[in-house]
Amino acid sequence: MKVAAGAFLFLCLLLSSSLVKTSAAAELNDKGPATDLSPFCKGKCEVRCSSAGRKERCMEYCGICCSKCNCVPSGTVGNKDECPCYRDLKNSKGKPKCP
Repeated sequence: MKVAAGAFLFLCLLLSSSLVKTSAAAELNDKGPATDLSPFCKGKCEVRCSSAGRKERCMEYCGICCSKCNCVPSGTVGNKDECPCYRDLKNSKGKPKCP
């Protein structure tokens, strides 16, 4: 009886873990602006993130910022004064959101 209960518990954990993975994957596909970048934003963000250590993450945040501001500063770092909206977007901790 204990073996059957243990097997049942293991099966429940296995199924619930696969559901979590499926829902997490669905959330990743619903990121919005980062996944469906306009040609303008995609090109500008590729330049901006070309030397980033975490290119996917850089592209995600750059895409969000570009979609909101319709602007991306030139170069890979700095030059944020070219686009005040991009420069002034902050995350929930008050730090710059845009790369």
